[in-house]
Amino acid sequence: MPTTPYAAIDLGASSGRVMTAHVTPDTLALTEAHRFPNTPVRTPDGLHWDILGLYAGILEGLRRTGQVRSIGIDSWAVDYGLLDADNVLLGNPYHYRDTRTDHAAEKLWATIPPEELYAATGLQYVPFNTIYQLTAARDTVQLAAARRLLMIPDLLTYWLTGRQGTELTNASTTQLIDPRTGDWAHDIAARAGIDVKLFAPIRRPGDPAGELLPHVLDEAGLTGPVPVTTVASHDTASAVAAVPATEENFAYICTGTWSLAGLELDAPVLTEESRAANFTNELGIDGTVRYLRNIMGLWLLQECQRTWNQPDLTALLDEAARATPLRSVVDAGDPAFLPPGGMPDRIAAACRATGQPEPRTRAEITRCILDSLALAHRRAIEDAARLADRPVDVVHVVGGGARGALLCQLTADACGLPVVAGPAEGAALGNVLVQARADGVIGDRAAMRRLVADTQPLARYEPSGDRATWDAAAARVRTP
Repeated sequence: MPTTPYAAIDLGASSGRVMTAHVTPDTLALTEAHRFPNTPVRTPDGLHWDILGLYAGILEGLRRTGQVRSIGIDSWAVDYGLLDADNVLLGNPYHYRDTRTDHAAEKLWATIPPEELYAATGLQYVPFNTIYQLTAARDTVQLAAARRLLMIPDLLTYWLTGRQGTELTNASTTQLIDPRTGDWAHDIAARAGIDVKLFAPIRRPGDPAGELLPHVLDEAGLTGPVPVTTVASHDTASAVAAVPATEENFAYICTGTWSLAGLELDAPVLTEESRAANFTNELGIDGTVRYLRNIMGLWLLQECQRTWNQPDLTALLDEAARATPLRSVVDAGDPAFLPPGGMPDRIAAACRATGQPEPRTRAEITRCILDSLALAHRRAIEDAARLADRPVDVVHVVGGGARGALLCQLTADACGLPVVAGPAEGAALGNVLVQARADGVIGDRAAMRRLVADTQPLARYEPSGDRATWDAAAARVRTP
């Protein structure tokens, strides 16, 4: 068994981290080597990611890991960098919250009706899917000069290795992949005016992605060769790979800036009813489909905290636990909450518009957010089970929100199902487990999940309270 650890580069919407993990068939120990902020930058042309700052954070993290057996990179989805004919980056990548895509969907739908788009690609409507970003960028000098498009983790992999590829789980969020075949939806791309040759060849989790370049080895203080392994580079796909499910009929919620709630399926659900319910069919490891709905997640609370000058979170949650439950709730999937800024006022306005009491104190607003997230989790899981015709016996919560006991309990109460919370670092664990499997250390997906269940701290929350109270609150969310 290898004694040198694997390294996971795990980039989230608000921070990045480099983790190391020792993996054997019976042990899984994860250690944080370096954590660094991921702070967007607004320039006159819009909101961007500080991609060079992220790359610097990765190099610093690799300096702190010591020698590693291999490296994998996962990040958020949909965003990309454009390279020119000399493979030079054409500007900082746009942030998916940038407003340039505000009317791109209507422009695309004039050519490809949304029903046809969904039937071919299975992706839910969110205004920042890559296809809409490219529609917004049409006729720009930057896109005209581009000879290669690399998704964020693929761009960073290229800088580390000098080799280009397009990892499939992240590519499936572009709305240019056919989830039935795992290949490009060529007809959709052509009708959208997008040349799929702009993308590098598709890679799948477990494929080799190259080795660290000599100058990267020097900067990181590592001895080569150090391979980079293709992992499930969409962080949600990595997190789902690490769900510690020993049950057959489970749902999952990947919590963090976003909540991604749904099921793991063997085939996509491409019905018109599924489209109307705004479910997405993204690809996971081993040919699986992540059938889920995007929910705003802890972004709502993060933005409130920013407005409030970052009060102590533990004290805030304690006050929220004592606040009146289900007094006011909002639709946590409403795109009105997507942009940054003024979140407490927007939440109060949404409550006012539906005839509910306005939450005024920090505790009341926080409780409104948590109750609303629990309701959104319930609605997504119930809808997924109905649309996929599959029962759900337990809900697994992974990611940063798994640390929040109040949110986990409220989710159990709202769903009327037990919730198993953990691991909090699900994406990093899924990242290293795919590396270890490619290395022959561990077996199939079930073995990966058993190892997580056997080695990571988990908490179980049983449902309590009156379900009718949640039913009544759910009826208020969309009341005109």
